Amino acid sequence: MQLPYYMWYETAHTMLGPARAMADTTKWIYQNPVNPLGKTVFGRAVAAACELFERSTRRYGKPAFDLPTTNVNGVRVAVNEHVVWENTFCRVIHFDRAIDRTRVQQPKLLIVAPMSGHYATLLRGTVETFLQTHEVYITDWVDARLVPMSEGRFDLDDYVDYVMDMLRALGPDVHVLAVCQPSVPVLAAVARMESENDPCVPYSMTLMGGPIDTRKSPTEVNKVAEKRGIDWFRRHCIVKVPLPNAGFMRDVYPGFLQLSGFMAMNIDKHISAHGDMFNHLVDGDGDSAEKHREFYDEYMAVMDLTAEFYLQTVETVFVKHSLPKGEMMHRGELVDCTAVRRCALMTVEGERDDISGVGQTQAAHTLCVNIPDDMRVHWVQPRVGHYGVFNGSRFRADIAPRICDFIANSTMAGRRRELPAASTKSASSVVPLTSTGRRTAARKPAKD
Repeated sequence: MQLPYYMWYETAHTMLGPARAMADTTKWIYQNPVNPLGKTVFGRAVAAACELFERSTRRYGKPAFDLPTTNVNGVRVAVNEHVVWENTFCRVIHFDRAIDRTRVQQPKLLIVAPMSGHYATLLRGTVETFLQTHEVYITDWVDARLVPMSEGRFDLDDYVDYVMDMLRALGPDVHVLAVCQPSVPVLAAVARMESENDPCVPYSMTLMGGPIDTRKSPTEVNKVAEKRGIDWFRRHCIVKVPLPNAGFMRDVYPGFLQLSGFMAMNIDKHISAHGDMFNHLVDGDGDSAEKHREFYDEYMAVMDLTAEFYLQTVETVFVKHSLPKGEMMHRGELVDCTAVRRCALMTVEGERDDISGVGQTQAAHTLCVNIPDDMRVHWVQPRVGHYGVFNGSRFRADIAPRICDFIANSTMAGRRRELPAASTKSASSVVPLTSTGRRTAARKPAKD
């Protein structure tokens, strides 16, 4: 029997509305420049407390990417967002840069954002980094509470179908990058396309911090999922969307439960961060307070997942370990990773990742045994956790350049595979790549 978590959540949010309005009004009074108390420590403390209360009890809307410009070859150019592919539960956004494509030709990169509670804008830093060197596309998943029941279901099989359709729509010369959760469906999609000898198999796939085999270096998240089993999640995590949402009566895993789980893992850090913000506001340190606002505006914005997708993912990836065991099925067909031959593979992990432990993403190399050694790269980034794998200073300085080198070399290899057989190089003449993109003399797996 489902407990009415969602109804209680909606009721509490509504009941706190007047208190939030009062807090916002009080904050405005004490921050008004004509109020002498606003310049005192007491006044700043009252305003800070009101802001923290309002921010802690509000519902955060979907953020914007807000990337109006980028730098291409030293020139600042405008960026416009366009939807180039769309289905019920997802759309693909193209960040169209105002460049002359007859003179500037850069690889196409599809970034598959996680469908795990947060919006695709969580990868804003990832997009911003690759915009300088690539034609960037990103998946923009739809909040399940906004999709009417009449639109039907969405499960893991549908996710794999969506990825394959996106790759076909973008053409054979695309590279795909999966961050965390989509690593499994992206690998499955490429494997299915390879099995069918699909001409739109991407040139390369990069898997970052993904749970390919959660039996390796299991984290607390992995252990809890395996210990409790799928029935526990069905009983305790699935609820129906209440009115007045468009998805009324749809079974979902609500975003607020996912967010609660995220915050509970590092609750001491979140409490400390909010305490620091209070002090920054009282001390008048506006820059530090603004950084806090920017981070939590993104972190607290969450979306609901369809119940069937969430439960099938938990069971397939975390409970049964179907993919690494060679037992994962898609539409009644076996997902055979040994079929992957033409698509280059790069895996990236964080040394301190507490979501996907070291070795879980690298397991993709063990599964894809028929990818040539010169087309595979693995990199473990020292001193970064899960978030640092795809965002932050070390991502920009160390990880992104390696991915760019890998994609550049995969583009050349991909173009060679499309040439007539008589004009392609023999396997023995292809020079292997290291994870820095440099050439090596010996033909063996790249390690760094």
